Amino acid sequence: MYVKQLENQLIVSCQALEDEPLYSSEIMAKMALAAVQGGAKGIRANSVADIKAIKNQVNVPIIGLIKQDYEDSDVYITPTKKEVKALLEVGADIIAMDATMRKRPRGESLEDIMNFIKMQSNTEIMADISTVEEAKYAAALGFDCVSTTLVGYTPETKGQHIAANHFQLLHEIRSAVSIPVIAEGKISTPETALKALEHGAFFVVVGSAITRPQLITRSFADIIQKYSSSH
Repeated sequence: MYVKQLENQLIVSCQALEDEPLYSSEIMAKMALAAVQGGAKGIRANSVADIKAIKNQVNVPIIGLIKQDYEDSDVYITPTKKEVKALLEVGADIIAMDATMRKRPRGESLEDIMNFIKMQSNTEIMADISTVEEAKYAAALGFDCVSTTLVGYTPETKGQHIAANHFQLLHEIRSAVSIPVIAEGKISTPETALKALEHGAFFVVVGSAITRPQLITRSFADIIQKYSSSH
């Protein structure tokens, strides 16, 4: 299926939040088109509107998610069955969801949501995890792959990121599970993406370093500012 098709490839995350200058489904669709023209073999996208617009522009696998905040949980990446249903209806090729050990909204459990998907569809499912234990649990539940998306975003992993320490965490996760392990998070250069593959990532997802121009500009501006301040 689609996960296997993406082996050793670059997937680009085309997402913009409401407070960002490129927040627009039309703009994200054009960003996805530019990414595919540049060689991306898949797109990771947030929201039904963005996925629809992107599917009209490109013909590559779409890893779909819906970011939704709930008052009773810190889980926000495809947190409940409601978001899963919307992603199934819009035709996401792979559904990405938070698979951390954190409490989910509405009292739903990860196992319940997985069973719901399996009953509805044969759509592949990506587990966004932050620890080895979460990866093992996701594999046991039947996820098709695990991604390091949430490393650094949970209390247990605060301050960490997947590219640190020569991808030691990536090695540990790969040793613990038999399903593909995806590298995502703080992959800021082509060389780092290549190293992720060399260290065993099944494929690599890159977002901000390609699709958030305000952050790309900031990386240049900070260095220029330091130089300017010292001269």
